[in-house]
Amino acid sequence: MEQEIVLKKEGQGVAFLRSFIAKITPSFNKTKVLSSLKQTGITIVSILLFLALWQLGSKALYNKEANYKIEKALKERGEEAAAAERACIESGDSSCQPNTLPSPLQVWGSLQSLIADHKVITADKAAFVEKMADTNAKLIAQGKDAIVYTGRASFIDIVLTSIKTVFAGFLLALLIAVPIGIIIGLSPSLRSAFNWFIQVFKPVSPVVWYLLVFMIVKTLYIGDSSDNAFVISFISVGLCAMWATLVNTAMGVSSVDKDYINVAKVLKLGTFQKVFKVILPSSLPLIFTGLRITLSVAWMVLIAIELLAQSQGLGLFVWEEFQNGANDSNAKIIVAMFVIGIIGFLLDRIMLSVQNIVSFNKNEMA
Repeated sequence: MEQEIVLKKEGQGVAFLRSFIAKITPSFNKTKVLSSLKQTGITIVSILLFLALWQLGSKALYNKEANYKIEKALKERGEEAAAAERACIESGDSSCQPNTLPSPLQVWGSLQSLIADHKVITADKAAFVEKMADTNAKLIAQGKDAIVYTGRASFIDIVLTSIKTVFAGFLLALLIAVPIGIIIGLSPSLRSAFNWFIQVFKPVSPVVWYLLVFMIVKTLYIGDSSDNAFVISFISVGLCAMWATLVNTAMGVSSVDKDYINVAKVLKLGTFQKVFKVILPSSLPLIFTGLRITLSVAWMVLIAIELLAQSQGLGLFVWEEFQNGANDSNAKIIVAMFVIGIIGFLLDRIMLSVQNIVSFNKNEMA
């Protein structure tokens, strides 16, 4: 009898445990978990395959250039010079290493070097600020400008400068494209009148936009000794990238359901109320699609514009490393390439998240 009671209690305990597990794991789906693990595995395998192909390619190019250098030394200076060239290459001496596509390990080493360099420069800046604190306080008290640190920028500072420039250009594009897009979207006549303007200037190269902005800003800042590279850069970026937002905003406004417009008329809403309460909410999905494209274009054209404007960003960094031709310059260029790609991806994800927050259309977009 006691054994029977004990068995009943154990059975009740097992049933309670199963019920508890079922309650705390209602969303567990074996199929989804396996699918997620499969996708993660495929991603890891593709990354490893990419790294392996990269390593093989860099090794093949390294060997090709090394053999060329040795054969050139043999033809021009004889066997002794060729042997010396071979020994120098095999020793790893940077003075004679082939300057070709770097391996993944070399790129990783350059990234660590750039981060270490950033720490050194940050420490130098802090020491400079501390050293000049009293002097700057006196200068400011006299109404004069403080002495600022003018040393070289670190790689992190360069990345932050590029991000600041692209956001300034994006904001300019937004402030120009959205209002104009709303105005021409409300009027078929204005859309027809502005269509030629959009079609002519939309495909213009960022280099041409830079030259146009340079002509104007140079004249406006005539006699001013301050550096206007940042101003030229962000205005050029904004003008070059705004067209997708302009077109999508006009399309979104013009395609608002007529029933919504009729309801606004029945409610006797004013022009601004109609725009902000009816038209803009209905147009947000298309507007944000345009803004995502604008931000992506802005980030892409930024590199070329920074190079031309000599602005201390990633564009100038890549060009200077290419011109430098040092043994680790190619690896630093690859580091910059990955940084540019990762930041571009993150910017697009940020825009998608904002779109999903503010828009009634919650459809996930790739």
